Amino acid sequence: MSDYQHLLKPGKIGGLTLRNRIIMAPMGSNYAEQDGHCSERIQAFYEARAKGGVGLITMGSIAIAFPAGTAEPFQVGISKDEFIPGLKALTDRVHAHGAKISVQLQHAGKTAVRDLAEGRDLWVPSMPPAPPKSDIMQSVTLKELSTFVRPAKDTPVKIRVMDKADIAQMVEWFAAAAKRAQQAGFDGIELHAAHSYILAGFLSSYYNKREDEYGGSIENRARLLLEVIAAIRERVGQEFPVWLRLDAKELNTPGGITIEDCITVTKMAEKASFNAVSISAYATITKGSAFTDAPLVHKPAGFLDWAEAVSKDVSIPVIAVGRLEPDAANDAIANGKCDFVAMGRQLLADPELPNKLIANRKSDIRPCIYCYVCVSQVFINQRVKCAVNPRTGKEFELNVIMTDKPKNIVIVGGGPAGIEAAIAASSRGHNVTLLERSKRLGGTLFFAALAYSENGKLLDYQLKQLAQSKVKVKLNTTATPELLKSLSADEVFVATGASRDMPDIDGASLNHVWSGEQLRQLLTGEVSPSTRSQLGPLQRIMVGSGNILGLTKQISWLQKLSYLWMPLGKRVTIVGGGLVGLELAEFLAERGREVTVLEESQNLGTELSIVRRWRVLDHLKDLGVSVVTEAKVTTIDAQAVHYQVKEEKQSGKADTVVMASGIAADRSLADALIAAGLNTKVIGDSDEVGYIEGALSSGYRAGLDC
Repeated sequence: MSDYQHLLKPGKIGGLTLRNRIIMAPMGSNYAEQDGHCSERIQAFYEARAKGGVGLITMGSIAIAFPAGTAEPFQVGISKDEFIPGLKALTDRVHAHGAKISVQLQHAGKTAVRDLAEGRDLWVPSMPPAPPKSDIMQSVTLKELSTFVRPAKDTPVKIRVMDKADIAQMVEWFAAAAKRAQQAGFDGIELHAAHSYILAGFLSSYYNKREDEYGGSIENRARLLLEVIAAIRERVGQEFPVWLRLDAKELNTPGGITIEDCITVTKMAEKASFNAVSISAYATITKGSAFTDAPLVHKPAGFLDWAEAVSKDVSIPVIAVGRLEPDAANDAIANGKCDFVAMGRQLLADPELPNKLIANRKSDIRPCIYCYVCVSQVFINQRVKCAVNPRTGKEFELNVIMTDKPKNIVIVGGGPAGIEAAIAASSRGHNVTLLERSKRLGGTLFFAALAYSENGKLLDYQLKQLAQSKVKVKLNTTATPELLKSLSADEVFVATGASRDMPDIDGASLNHVWSGEQLRQLLTGEVSPSTRSQLGPLQRIMVGSGNILGLTKQISWLQKLSYLWMPLGKRVTIVGGGLVGLELAEFLAERGREVTVLEESQNLGTELSIVRRWRVLDHLKDLGVSVVTEAKVTTIDAQAVHYQVKEEKQSGKADTVVMASGIAADRSLADALIAAGLNTKVIGDSDEVGYIEGALSSGYRAGLDC
């Protein structure tokens, strides 16, 4: 019996029986074609999740008035009958694997940015309030900003406060879309009445200032929703499963939706014969990290208490969402806090999650690391991708095909790119040998896991998959042309990572100045002779003791130890405000160091996805980290770092200086192997600095292409 019997037992929403309680949460994916049709990309994406064992898929953000009311450039349309064949092909592919599929109907209202760009009216309940002041755009790069949707030149933004005819039109759009969904073979409908979209806009007294029968009391603000519910029931019948997605709360929103409003509206919907409710939340963006309070919550089980509160007051099933990992999800259902659990990001990372739980193979689930690469793609109007799963959104083109001509593949470098390539190539039937020059696999991912613990779950997953494969692993082994030839290598993949050279700064050779690579060595116990020479006697003893006691072997031990002792002074200056510099600043500030980050350019953390960058920068501010942009370091001495901001000379005291800049692709080994006549391919940061996402993607593709 599975350890997740409550999560995996069948359940019912109205007359719809689901094989388990796992629902794929509705997400905008940008996987449709530009004309709103469902072609192979999006069909293969949802088919993979159905094949993976999920009970119900909720297909997210389907535009009832396409192209009007849309928020994404590649959003699915359901506004005309011409969309039905593509949708029917999709539902057929899902049903072939025993899963059910519902459709989430949506009109984006004030956030219909495609209307904004194409000169159409933005439909709203009343004139929206001015957005609160925020500094989030300061951390967006010019390149990213160029992708943001904006009105056409010299075209004013048109706001349309809906009159009675418009309200009737909105009701008709929803009702007609519901009928098309039924005709296309969907098993149910979720009505999107959350996240400040049009129905939520009417429900919220913050956005709804109407003085007619559609404004004022919660009964009036819910009038449009109830009219939509009635019209949908008239079109699809009383037995067809239909439910709501509601906000439990609008955070940072004076007068916004409350949990009491949510419960009241749920009771109304229940009385009107709706079959379930999905409990989400929304936050007005007063700062970047607010987006990770809601709707894409960072806190584990962040909305579960609200789902439980609703469950206590209604008899229809409650669907909980919001970073619910399998253990928490199973416990929530067991304890009556909810009836179903919707998972989004976890099923982007691993569509096979349900099947692996059924087989008691939880440790084989590829983990979501909550890096926000997926949703950040939507901000820049690109198709969703997943940092840890290179196949997400590319299921239609990336498939493991067994080879009929096995090769001897040798991979040099046991970091994330090398491991991913080794597993992929081995899974296709090649004979794979992985060489790692150090005593430990993981490369910089091991170090990255110290700064951001979610990365450690990814490393654990990779190591387990490698151990279960047929890959031969050789540690403490330096790759040479002679060795590779002795292994009869048909192909060599070089995945030795990036170089991290010291910048040419006066004072960079002082003993209290560390490169990023040296700091990695210090914190992981892999200390080279040159790095050891910079340590004082006590530091050498402490580092040596950590190795002897085995404290450097496990990430969890290192994280605990780092709160007690690190070979760094109290005041730390980090030169470089990219991904490495910012995450290192978080790590050190959390451990009581006074941290200053100096970045030469105008932009911080450009390698981080937008939403993750917002989180990190807000956290650094909360930790009291001083961040200075346009700061060119000129000199380092024993007491301070001297730098120049524009024309102004400044300095800051520092006991330790860490160089987190100068990262570049390193092809030196690859060039030497090519010169020796070996068939060589460069992957990961050795080819192009792409960090975790780039490493896994290039490694996986290399494994498929050999």
